[in-house]
Amino acid sequence: MCGIVGYMGCHEASPVIMSGLKMLEYRGYDSAGICTMDLGAVEIRRSSGKLVNLERLLNEQPLHGTIGIGHTRWATHGKPTVVNAHPHRGGAVVVVHNGIIENYLSLKEELLDKGHMFLSETDSEVISHLVDEKLKTATTLEEAVRLALKDLQGAYALCILSQRDDKTLIAAKSGSPMVVGIKGHEFFIASDMPAIIANTREMVIMEDGEMAVFRNGTVIFTDLDGQDIVKTPRFIDWSPMMAEKNGYPNFMLKEIHEQPQAVKNVTAGRLRPNEGDVFLEGLHLSDRQLLSFERLCLVACGTSWHAALAGKYMIEEHCRIPVDVEIASEFRYRDPLVSGKTLVIPISQSGETADTLAALREAKSRDAHIVSICNVVDSSIARESDGVIYTHAGLEIGVASTKAFTTQLVALYMLTIRLGRANGAINLEKGREMIAALNALPDLVEKTLLLDPQIEEVACEYLTSWDAIYLGRGISYPIALEGALKLKEISYIHADGYPAGEMKHGPIALIDREMPVFVLAPNDRHLVKVRSNMEEVITRGGRVAAFCSAGDEETGKRAEFSLQIPWAGEVLSAVLFAVALQLVAYNFAILKGKDVDQPRNLAKSVTVE
Repeated sequence: MCGIVGYMGCHEASPVIMSGLKMLEYRGYDSAGICTMDLGAVEIRRSSGKLVNLERLLNEQPLHGTIGIGHTRWATHGKPTVVNAHPHRGGAVVVVHNGIIENYLSLKEELLDKGHMFLSETDSEVISHLVDEKLKTATTLEEAVRLALKDLQGAYALCILSQRDDKTLIAAKSGSPMVVGIKGHEFFIASDMPAIIANTREMVIMEDGEMAVFRNGTVIFTDLDGQDIVKTPRFIDWSPMMAEKNGYPNFMLKEIHEQPQAVKNVTAGRLRPNEGDVFLEGLHLSDRQLLSFERLCLVACGTSWHAALAGKYMIEEHCRIPVDVEIASEFRYRDPLVSGKTLVIPISQSGETADTLAALREAKSRDAHIVSICNVVDSSIARESDGVIYTHAGLEIGVASTKAFTTQLVALYMLTIRLGRANGAINLEKGREMIAALNALPDLVEKTLLLDPQIEEVACEYLTSWDAIYLGRGISYPIALEGALKLKEISYIHADGYPAGEMKHGPIALIDREMPVFVLAPNDRHLVKVRSNMEEVITRGGRVAAFCSAGDEETGKRAEFSLQIPWAGEVLSAVLFAVALQLVAYNFAILKGKDVDQPRNLAKSVTVE
């Protein structure tokens, strides 16, 4: 989950790398460092904590040179200290690394026996010493890196320099993302596109088992055996402004307010109102092929798992197809019942989530057909799938997912329409009705965002609370889970989501005046039951904030707070309730003075197990 930036060109490397690292700080902010090479000598600057600490250090002790590598770290092996910060040096070799080297302990023992001295607790330092050891027999840095990579087990994205070869920079990838930006004879390397998109939009997406060798204004891509690989740059249609805050105080609020447009983007060109159907260009499945699947299996982690749970409600309700929802980190460690008759749908914002990618590969090994839902074009999950439904949410910088979640819900809703039309469970009239609801959704999201002042009042009232419960029934249950997760992630308040009917089976014991209960009560078939569950809380002295549908005055009469959410139908109203709960978490966190874009201990993309 660390961020990597590399540069080779005609400009000073340090400012270019620092600019890129700022765009990647959401991937890790335990420590950071930069190494540049100038006239055959390498120099390293490192600091613990956020990137501003490294920036101060560079102001005091500048780096020079037109070749360099940088890193912002999210700790996996070793505490977040300066000595564990990247870049790591072993002899003449300097390395930055994203991923986990699974056999680093055995490699470290071998290298210690050969006289290497280690300074850090990290697995990454092993790589620099290993390459340095291979340089004793290899004729070039390129050969030494290849030999070293063949000894590594695990995941890595790497940038490597050596003062023995001051004109070469090497990048390599296996299991962790890496992109190369090209601008004439300048080259930009990064673990994610936002780091370099301000410099160029011509990019090469590296595949597992590939190396890029940058030397004297050229780049050559090879495999680990040294065979050349032809790679064609592609134009990335994201503007640098998409990675800026555009006047908002933070990325999270900006991205919350981008959701009306994000909904338009995910549906653009895909809706067929007259046919009551949708066109999913990346699905690559005919009606006959869709009908051949006996069941669906949705696999995901975190927020995407909550989207998957909501997808189960949508698909089973409207298409009458059995759907299983799996936590990806559990799926890969058991003996899952998937086969060629199973359509497996991995869901991931980044398309690089390690557990979800591993689950995809496990399902594929059992002959399952894979159609992924993700946001990032040409990400690992997208490339390894048989089909893909892109959410087109654009860059999401805030660690706590907002627009990625709502566009996943919309993508699942469109998939529901497509499946239902294919098997006849959704007729023409119903399909047209569902398409009309989608077309109306962006304006309703806008109206939901106008509730922010009322939601801030709720947050102010319950600001001293350290626990909260979210209740929902039907599709509102996974939305309750997501609301609780958002509150935990950015305000550090303990919160749990429950099916409202489960209150009396244990959680009701927690009810007191200190703990707010957020009740999701849309005007659907469950409303009468939810009102009853809400009453159970109130009669035991609980404090309730009720989220109701527009025009529902009855539900909120006995609640301390009542917020009326626009009605978008039984399914799509879940999107609007999700937006409202994002604002709940946001206001709690801001009032508590928390950093909503970079909550502690979290990183945007979980690209390690």
